[in-house]
Amino acid sequence: MKTLAESKGRARNGIAWLILDVVLYLGAVPLFIIGDNNGSLPMTIVASAVLLVAILISASLYMLQPNQAAVLTLFGAYRGTDRGSGLRIANTLYMKKKVSLRVRNFTTTTSKVNDANGNPINIAAVVVWRVADTALATFGVDDFTSYVHTQSESAIRHLARSYPYDSFDNTGATTLIGSTDEVNQGLLRELQERATEAGVEIVEARITDLSYAPEIAEAMLRRQQASAIVAARAKIVEGAVLMVRDAVKALEEGTDGHDSIPLDNDRKATFASNLMVVIASDHPTSPIVNVGTLNR
Repeated sequence: MKTLAESKGRARNGIAWLILDVVLYLGAVPLFIIGDNNGSLPMTIVASAVLLVAILISASLYMLQPNQAAVLTLFGAYRGTDRGSGLRIANTLYMKKKVSLRVRNFTTTTSKVNDANGNPINIAAVVVWRVADTALATFGVDDFTSYVHTQSESAIRHLARSYPYDSFDNTGATTLIGSTDEVNQGLLRELQERATEAGVEIVEARITDLSYAPEIAEAMLRRQQASAIVAARAKIVEGAVLMVRDAVKALEEGTDGHDSIPLDNDRKATFASNLMVVIASDHPTSPIVNVGTLNR
């Protein structure tokens, strides 16, 4: 089946035709008066013809605002699209359906859907779009505005099922919360594939509302906090090990080879243990003064 595509319609600027129309209306009046006074049937017929032409011109004129188009049809057949602006004129028999070419936007309703891991989440997105092909928008679907809204709701649900909300294993996987740009680009591509049939261009699509569903939000928050604590602890321990190693090395080597303090294995172990406690502890440490020897 041949795909219908937009083509340029036969229409032109209507200013000159408006002036001619006004002249015809003004000229028809005296012709009727003269024909009536003289009882001249030919003059009356001429006046009627002039008036009929003026009426036909009036019926052919229409207005288009900037970023507005008119889809022209003749007895149901598509005859092109007029994208001009201002006063326009086309065949009197043409039906002229106006279509806005302006950029539009809307926010989808917040949907509750399971993510790729099966966790219920709430998600919504804003979609910015405009009509690119007036023929497809008019004849490809029943109502292109409703079509875009419905397909956007469907696309955002499909997107939510394709990715996990978050990743707790730090594998670098794509997630809804952590890979915003990639997810938004995926949403834009999927929406454009769906909207092409309606002659619509998706200008922008991005997630505006994203959260866990209330019934699991508290549990997931605790999980995120636990993961953050574990990650922070690992970083602290890693730094503490480096600090202890450098401290032991500095004690043994001294300053420029002088004032070195040699440590045996037991002293190193005790020093490292005490320093690790001081560095990695969550609470302030209380020093204990040893008044005896190392082993007493």
